[in-house]
Amino acid sequence: MRDFYKPVVLIIALIISGMSSFAQDHMYSQFFNSPLYLNPALTGQFQGDLRMNLIYRNQFTSVPGGFNYLTASIDYNIPKFGGGIGLLFTRSSEGTAYLVKNNISGTYAYSIGSDSYVLSFGLQAGVTNEVIDWSKLVFGDQIDPRYGYIPSYVTAAQLPLYNDKFFFDAGAGVNLVVADFNIGTALQHVNQPNESFTGTPGKLPMRFTGHISYRYDLDPDDNNDEDEKSFVIPSVVVYRQANALSLSAGFQYKRSNINAGLWYRSGGQSGPSAIVISLIFDLFINKEGGEKLRLGLSHDVPATGLNYSNTSGTSEGSISYETTLPSRTDTERKFEGARRCYDFY
Repeated sequence: MRDFYKPVVLIIALIISGMSSFAQDHMYSQFFNSPLYLNPALTGQFQGDLRMNLIYRNQFTSVPGGFNYLTASIDYNIPKFGGGIGLLFTRSSEGTAYLVKNNISGTYAYSIGSDSYVLSFGLQAGVTNEVIDWSKLVFGDQIDPRYGYIPSYVTAAQLPLYNDKFFFDAGAGVNLVVADFNIGTALQHVNQPNESFTGTPGKLPMRFTGHISYRYDLDPDDNNDEDEKSFVIPSVVVYRQANALSLSAGFQYKRSNINAGLWYRSGGQSGPSAIVISLIFDLFINKEGGEKLRLGLSHDVPATGLNYSNTSGTSEGSISYETTLPSRTDTERKFEGARRCYDFY
């Protein structure tokens, strides 16, 4: 167990330093179904050879302008690394001016450890394109005191010369699995890119993510296969970006091919609090072929700050697929005796 303490100290130090770091990124309620977005150290952390994930979030459905987010990823398990390589694509569309961000990043993870723990390190680097439609914005001189907004009024405001830009973006993370604990942390936008459309600098604040889960076996004396057992898995996920702080706490009940979760997410300065219900179904599992098809659904109900009738809440849908490749020859996996992060979700 002495080898375990050094990784724990490293993880805790990174979490404390991340909490003090400073536009805000979106967060997924089904964080476990978008692993590369949560933490690049989770790249290649699955049982098969190839994994594909897709998740879509429609936030505050009834609010004008809409807040829509989509993340797609593909990663490849490299057994001799105990991790792998991946490709991550994220798209967001926010507000009536349709502020659209498209990011494409490469991820890499490498693991060290033994049969008692696995410590993974991840890196992420990519490019973001940001576009805004100035014609959708309404300025004060386009509003008549009696009749309100008049589209034919042309604003005298001096608009920026450009409505899109590109910038480099990078992140890093670590993840530790020991016994029945999974704990990790990640920092995004570590280079704090300038996302301003004007000459005035506007740095994108770093985003800190910390997550911890514990897997409790409800049938500890049962010698059945783990797929036939029942587990309760409480988790806490903390997000911090500039002055925005959000915490998600809850649990999942996992048995066979069904996973049901109940969560509470605090809003803080980042928005209203919410109650989240999630259902995850493993629609198809072929152990011999190393295949798995998973469908995830979740819904957020505002608990404070917003009225559900005015927002219709927030819905998410996800789908993931894992498979093995017939050409794979290096079938030996590192740290076969250790618990891995995919055992928690």
